[in-house]
Amino acid sequence: MPGLTTERFVVLLAPSRPGDDAPGAAPQAPLSKLARFAVLGVSALALTACAAAPAQEGDHHVGGEATLVLPDLSMVDFAGIPGRTLLLFAMIICAFGLGFGVFTYSRLRAMPVHASMREVSELIYTTCKAYLMQQGKFLLLLWVFIAIVIVAYYRFLVGFDWGRVAIVIAFSLIGMAGSYGVAWYGIRVNTLANSRTAFASLRGKPYPVHSIPMQSGMSVGMVLISVELFLMLVILTLLPGEVAGACFIGFAIGESLGASVLRIAGGIFTKIADIGSDLMKIAFKIKEDDARNPGVIADCTGDNAGDSVGPSADGFETYGVTGVALVTFILIGVHDPNVQVTLLVWMFLIRAMMLIASALAYQANDLFTRRRWGARDQMNFEAPLTNLVWLTSALCIIFTFASSAVLLSHEPDGLWWKLSAIITCGTLAGALIPELVKVFTSTESAHVREVVKSSRQGGASLNILSGLVAGNISGFWLGIVVVGLMGGAYGISELGLDQLMLAPSVFAFGLVAFGFLGMGPVTIAVDSYGPVTDNAQSVYELSLIEEEPNIDSQLQNEFGFEPQWDRAKQMLEENDGAGNTFKATAKPVLIGTAVVGATTMIFAIIMGLTNGLTEGIVNLSLLHPPFLLGLITGGAVIYWFTGASIQAVTTGAYRAVEFIAGNMTLDGVTKASAEDSRRVVEICTQYAQRGMLNMFLAIFFATLSFAFAEPYFFIGYLISIAIFGLYQAIFMANAGGAWDNAKKIVEVDLHAKGTPLHDATIVGDTVGDPYKDTSSVALNPVIKFTTLFGLLAVELAVSMAARGLSAWTLGFGVVFFVVACVFVWRSFYSMRIREEVSA
Repeated sequence: MPGLTTERFVVLLAPSRPGDDAPGAAPQAPLSKLARFAVLGVSALALTACAAAPAQEGDHHVGGEATLVLPDLSMVDFAGIPGRTLLLFAMIICAFGLGFGVFTYSRLRAMPVHASMREVSELIYTTCKAYLMQQGKFLLLLWVFIAIVIVAYYRFLVGFDWGRVAIVIAFSLIGMAGSYGVAWYGIRVNTLANSRTAFASLRGKPYPVHSIPMQSGMSVGMVLISVELFLMLVILTLLPGEVAGACFIGFAIGESLGASVLRIAGGIFTKIADIGSDLMKIAFKIKEDDARNPGVIADCTGDNAGDSVGPSADGFETYGVTGVALVTFILIGVHDPNVQVTLLVWMFLIRAMMLIASALAYQANDLFTRRRWGARDQMNFEAPLTNLVWLTSALCIIFTFASSAVLLSHEPDGLWWKLSAIITCGTLAGALIPELVKVFTSTESAHVREVVKSSRQGGASLNILSGLVAGNISGFWLGIVVVGLMGGAYGISELGLDQLMLAPSVFAFGLVAFGFLGMGPVTIAVDSYGPVTDNAQSVYELSLIEEEPNIDSQLQNEFGFEPQWDRAKQMLEENDGAGNTFKATAKPVLIGTAVVGATTMIFAIIMGLTNGLTEGIVNLSLLHPPFLLGLITGGAVIYWFTGASIQAVTTGAYRAVEFIAGNMTLDGVTKASAEDSRRVVEICTQYAQRGMLNMFLAIFFATLSFAFAEPYFFIGYLISIAIFGLYQAIFMANAGGAWDNAKKIVEVDLHAKGTPLHDATIVGDTVGDPYKDTSSVALNPVIKFTTLFGLLAVELAVSMAARGLSAWTLGFGVVFFVVACVFVWRSFYSMRIREEVSA
């Protein structure tokens, strides 16, 4: 755009001064006073703890996961090799994974691209950088809340020395930095790949249009999993065993905080921009990604903020939190130190072997895809992605059984095959769930085509109803599959694992989540495929390459090919449909791991409250009223969160549409002005940050309040948000995917852009946007953050009550609930559209 340079966008996202909620203005009511009030409330808790009477013998000092001590990992040999040595070898595999990702990044950077396309992609990256820097500041602000609670509990109630408290805090920063860092890496790789994909399409061959997004996705996936696994191995092998528990809990809380914030804010940002941009197509009858539309740059930034930053941080956290949950279970539920070491070394070495399996599967699949489609003019873009998922699943299963046979051959009763079979239930879920999701979201799906057929006669109304049908039915089938695979794992756990551990079924459920994530690099890769294909279309249009003087001869002279303009645009459209489908497939996998993994983390709370399952078990039933009330409360919070996240999108999109419609110039210009584009991005950022802060602080204080109310109430609450969240997320994600690809069928297969049918599918897509990319995906990190932070919160409450501070505990619970309700109230009343209803 004229004057729209990198330098101008560096300061693009600086916070503006609050003003009236007028068109294009920032939302009202700065949060500084509320933030100060919140900090003072938690600080008061810490001061009260400081003033508490000195601990007496017999006081309840839980300390939780931070007090766990790792056994010496060298005390058990595997085929003559000490366990610690094997884990050091796994660190070398992680270095290989990092090398794979960096090599792919270098190769992408060196690919040919026309200057006009590179300029657009670099502009998108620059806006993304500015957005991430702003989010980083918010992350640090919110981390202060967590740090205060950590200090209050571990220093003043548990009695840790300042050194151990500092370890927990330091690793919470490392975990948060990990989520943030992989998110940054993801947008850098994807914004390199989008322009290269757009340029490769001009040659008219489909294989490069597929292979470039696939390379960028694998680069993100391999780097993400390798960094996560490497950091956890550092804690296991290079740090003293007595501090490992503190490191793990701090690390998990930090990465969960980072993922929650980046997922929520990114989901709001991207859908404000997407809806604002899409509705202009109806209002002004303009094409997709029209350069005259000031919302297009914001839309491109949002594709990365929501579909790259969010999933990258989410995947990093999911992989790490599941590992921490299993480590915690092994140290709490397994009493024999030799068995603890055996399971820990086996589990992390299997993770490293699955990293190799993912890399091999990608290389083999790419070779097959190149041979089959490399020279063809037509290609089914979904087929290679499907093949990759199944090939990776098969290789992971083979590697799991082979590695377990070697590592656990000395264990009696066939432990090697039992554990391998349990993990396989999860690995199969990682392949079966995408297949089921495709049934409801693929461009070949009968459900998606039903949405199109409904739209033809019933317009937007029947379009929306058909999408709701697809989402609801998908919840049934995916739920049945998850239950079936978890049931299979439970059945295997009954074959003698109770001789090794308490509650073997809980360990089995954790291993199912472990298996879900075994093919993590590929899951992340097919998810990252989507934002690249989406951006590639935008880069093509925004570059205005077709209008460059003598462009045909220029491309022939400089790059040695004759461009095929119409064919290029058609392929980019088709590939975007494949990207939409596989973005949809990753969402239920991640939410599934959140729910299954939460089971293992909740077990740690139960173990602490019941003194190792020896007392108070009756409180975990419907006969204990607080437990039942907790089950009911969790559903209420899930439904509030869904509404609040969509409200932030609705109001932000209203302001974006209002501004764009009032400033759109179609005559006499080829591109929107820099100032107008900058303002749209500001609107998206302001509402994303405000919505995120309201929702996050409501969740934060609700977690404290419910933990302080009654421990078993809180356990019921955690179980409830996991179950309600699972089905709400599946329903919303798949309904949104069906609406999205229904529009794609109209655009690509029916060539019906600009028709009433197209308008109807656009409306459905705008409904589905916050469903699939805001609310549903944010439920995953919210469930895990609440469970992880809840571990700390409930221990804090129980420890205070054990010191005779029950009245204080109840009082703080009430205060925290009031603060939570303030932010729940603000999530609508401070975010609502401030216009009078008039004719």
